[in-house]
Amino acid sequence: MDGYFTEYKKKLTTPEKAVEDIKDGSTIVPGMDNGEPPALLAAIADRVRQGDLKNISVYFLHPTEHAATTILAPDLCDCIQVYSWFVGLADRAGVRVGLNYFVPNYFHQIPRLVKDFMQVDITLTTVSPLDKAGYFTFGTANDYTSTAARHCKKLIVEVNEHMPRIFGDSLIHISEVDAIVENHVPLHEIKPQEPEAESEIIGKCVAGMIPDGATIQLGVGNVPNAIAHYLLDHKDLGIHTEMFCTSMVDLIEKGVVTGRKKTLHPGKNVFTFARGTRRMFEFMDNNPAMESYPVSYVNDPIVIAKNENMISINSILEVDLLGQCNAEFVGGYQFSGTGGQLDFVRGAFDSKGGKSILAFHSTARNGDLSRVVPRFEAGTVVTTPRMDTHYLVTEYGAVNLKGKSTRERALDILSIAHPKFRDELLREAENMYLL
Repeated sequence: MDGYFTEYKKKLTTPEKAVEDIKDGSTIVPGMDNGEPPALLAAIADRVRQGDLKNISVYFLHPTEHAATTILAPDLCDCIQVYSWFVGLADRAGVRVGLNYFVPNYFHQIPRLVKDFMQVDITLTTVSPLDKAGYFTFGTANDYTSTAARHCKKLIVEVNEHMPRIFGDSLIHISEVDAIVENHVPLHEIKPQEPEAESEIIGKCVAGMIPDGATIQLGVGNVPNAIAHYLLDHKDLGIHTEMFCTSMVDLIEKGVVTGRKKTLHPGKNVFTFARGTRRMFEFMDNNPAMESYPVSYVNDPIVIAKNENMISINSILEVDLLGQCNAEFVGGYQFSGTGGQLDFVRGAFDSKGGKSILAFHSTARNGDLSRVVPRFEAGTVVTTPRMDTHYLVTEYGAVNLKGKSTRERALDILSIAHPKFRDELLREAENMYLL
């Protein structure tokens, strides 16, 4: 044990010294979300501002607000080319005006993109403190970061005592690390919002579609969060999810989630990244029931399907009368990304007894815009193809599109649209010869 801590001290340095060997033209991959190392990103930004570093490429997935004020700052765009695997608030404006570039992908394939289609010079990530066996863990951000850490020329870690120690395939040994910095800052928290009335209705409906003993995945947004409230009377649920969130802690602590009926990793709550509150981070820390794995495993549709009664629940922005769904494009621009939606749509449907559920409010812009549309606007991308769409749910009900004709699909989708738009949608369906 003393040998590991001696090695730790030898590799421990300042953020400025840790990044001083990064060369012009380097490709850098930081960890995502709380895996982003703020001190290291700030040190790189300082080098660029000083004219000491230029022509670097940085690959993000959903960068944080801290990244927006350092390495994503507009005054650095001439020297830093930013690529995004999933667009978020911090880089949405940059992508829209062509300062940053979106890289289309399925989430489960990003580790392969990193390994087989890129040459990563530097990986930077936040890790949990060193344990007595000489291991750090990737904490809340395993995803593609664990792959990038092992397929780069240099790995620099930022140790943060607030990052939880996580079990599963989350370990990185000190011998694999080139440099270490310490920065014990609070992790970024995402607090659940109070669900709107529509989300409450949808949540109750979806909860009724989930049988006892099912394994669940909840996506991002108010609708999936609202569903958790209506699962409190369920029994022996399991978790196999892309994102672990605070509402899942409630279900575990109340005995709703036990994992006893899981056919894959029974008794374990499996995830690839986590976003939530400090309470959630503390719950996860050193908890043997929590296991994280690379997204190439967690989101692989074949792996997902090994969970019997797998129920995936995700959100979309709009659906057309053919049943194809858009979860990432708004007003002709990239708004977010494909993420793992299609991974879980396909995996859940292929599961024995499984269901893929796409839930959404029937309207947007305070009720002035229907999220059910006849056709997508030209240029709008499709996140979930019509052949993959299974259940659709709004505050007006749930429909199953599998095995339905185009006529039956159109009528079903019309039935869950907001009533004030149904006559217009019906006319459009007739014009499209769907009816």
